[in-house]
Amino acid sequence: MNVEITPLPGIGTRQDFTIRAGRRVGVITYRDGRFELILSKASDPDSCAASIPLSPEEANTLAGLLGAPQLVAHLREEHRDITGITTRQLPVTAFANRSLGETALRTRTGASVVAVVRSGNAHPSPGPDFLFENGDLAVVVGTAEGLDAAAEILHGG
Repeated sequence: MNVEITPLPGIGTRQDFTIRAGRRVGVITYRDGRFELILSKASDPDSCAASIPLSPEEANTLAGLLGAPQLVAHLREEHRDITGITTRQLPVTAFANRSLGETALRTRTGASVVAVVRSGNAHPSPGPDFLFENGDLAVVVGTAEGLDAAAEILHGG
């Protein structure tokens, strides 16, 4: 998919792309950290039909909702022929501002964190010193029991 990036002097940047229906969907990133989700008119892809202002936290949440499911679906497809192995995305609430190594997740559960989704961006193969942040989703691979145990650790410590 072709994403167009347009500098907006004194304002920020506009990043958008054309969807199958011919409309353009994009985001304006303001210099002060705000975001605006934009949608073009069906009759004129250069005219704005709707814009939704988003705080940085709202933009991060939306990015996570859009990015994490695709990554998990891809990993599930990769592991579908391996009996007993599952992939799940787990919210990290107990380890914000702490490292992956501090969880001792693999040692305690046998499950492995294969990626972390933050603000819609995947961070593949995080090392033990990877620092979690509020809103992170850990993409974890393991047995059903291991994933249940990992969820408890990442949620409750």
